[in-house]
Amino acid sequence: MKKKILITGASSDIGIAVVQKYLELGWKVTAHFNKSSKKLKDLKFQNNNLDLFCFDFEHIQKFEKFVKQNKSFFKKHDAFISLTGLNNSKQFNLLKIDEINHHLNVNYFSSWLILREVVNSMKKRNWGRVLLTSSIGTKFGGGEKTFAYSLSKHMNEFFPSPLKEKIRYNVLYNCLRIGVTDTKIHKRVKNKNMKKRINLIPTKRMAKTTEIAEYIYFLCSSKNTQITNELLNISGGE
Repeated sequence: MKKKILITGASSDIGIAVVQKYLELGWKVTAHFNKSSKKLKDLKFQNNNLDLFCFDFEHIQKFEKFVKQNKSFFKKHDAFISLTGLNNSKQFNLLKIDEINHHLNVNYFSSWLILREVVNSMKKRNWGRVLLTSSIGTKFGGGEKTFAYSLSKHMNEFFPSPLKEKIRYNVLYNCLRIGVTDTKIHKRVKNKNMKKRINLIPTKRMAKTTEIAEYIYFLCSSKNTQITNELLNISGGE
């Protein structure tokens, strides 16, 4: 029987690469996106093993209600990866409480609501893989315009003790701190000096989305048999 994986934030550049990787290796994939995603829809047209799931996690109370009403939908998955990444690029001193809360809802609480449902079903099957994602920015306190993003992603680096107890049932849980990757998000920031930013990376280059997808696949597959409860950096040495 094909294993099933739920990937949130799947419409991002990294998300698309991860979806493609799992589909290539025969998994059934449920890919979440917030707004219309042509790339995901094109993949859906090409592959019957892909299902799409649309929801705006900023409306967290609505999502909490949705999760309670659709528990069986979440429990059918053998693995869960969170790639959500809201970032409104607003300066630290101009942020409002509601804007920080929106980041927390999308980048952390959405995953927390899903985790509460999926891990117990994984326990019953004696197999499960969970991967939340963080950002290299959390290591440095975030940037001038990425405070809310880095703060919310940093919460994914917290390992709840109830999840640690699932290890004996072969449910492995990790967090991946992702460094600078060659995605279109950098092009959205005006006057961003990418050469200067890349020079701060010991390997002197950005990661490729396909590279990140390879590491993610390893951690959330049967290939990973021992890595759990770890915060792992893929950041070229930063």
